[in-house]
Amino acid sequence: MSTQVQNLNTVLDAEPFGKTVLAFLNYLTVEAGLSENTILGYGRDLREFVIFCLSKGIKKPGKITTAEFYDYAKCLARQNKAEASINRSVVALKMYLRYCRMMGHIKDDLTMFLESPKLWQRLPIVCSKDQVAKLMDCPDEKEPYYFRDRALLELLYATGARASEVAGLRIGDVNLKIGYVRCLGKGKKERVIPLNHAAIAAIEQYIEQFRGKLAKPCSGDALFLSRTGKALSRIELWRIVKKYACRAGLPKQMTTHTLRHCFATHLLSGGADLRSVQEMLGHVDIATTQIYTHVDMERLRTMHKKYHPRG
Repeated sequence: MSTQVQNLNTVLDAEPFGKTVLAFLNYLTVEAGLSENTILGYGRDLREFVIFCLSKGIKKPGKITTAEFYDYAKCLARQNKAEASINRSVVALKMYLRYCRMMGHIKDDLTMFLESPKLWQRLPIVCSKDQVAKLMDCPDEKEPYYFRDRALLELLYATGARASEVAGLRIGDVNLKIGYVRCLGKGKKERVIPLNHAAIAAIEQYIEQFRGKLAKPCSGDALFLSRTGKALSRIELWRIVKKYACRAGLPKQMTTHTLRHCFATHLLSGGADLRSVQEMLGHVDIATTQIYTHVDMERLRTMHKKYHPRG
């Protein structure tokens, strides 16, 4: 378990509740193989629930009743949290309670009383191909990190990989001769994604001409390095993309994940089949990928309205 996860709340570690939560998070890490970001999110949600229960005088999972669920749901609602945040809290709580029952901490299956809120399906923000091309051209050759930033942008758009997946890439994960990159996604599931010529050229140039200048003993075999020689974090990746998106005059909502949306939408609009896009994105459920067909339909609707004589 990472230090961040262990430090979620050192005070609660002395409580029976806190110990079961930390054990549950460790279970998710070792057995379920969930990403650290997911585990940290669940940990924060469960910490809030534990604090809520302790304020009610409940110090053991076995003392939880349905009344606590309803009171806690009301508490979340009063905090004006987004539906997505409440939904994640409920999911985290369900998983924790199932774990507690499996370990014998509680007797009854209380998850049947927990319902996740219905979420509106929001279409992702997608930039046009011209806008993405403008973003790719933003890095200036005169800038110190030109080769790295250009390779980073090209890789993000060429693969649709998540920021955390790109941050975790090693030199050996990229095969420039054959033209593919190996990503380790959620649940430590590995997938192979093809690279286009632009990405191959940019990454090759970065490795040959610039990575060595950034490399230090602490670098290891990380592909993308910061100015200190350490592997770029997903936050640093996010900042780099935001910097060039701002320079290109793209929407303020533009992030690393927007390039993932662009990757999927542009592939589908170009004729790629849904299953192939699902595989490249690493989606377990094809329903998650289908949202990009709705994005493309929205574009078609707009075009129809604009150009049809009776639109």
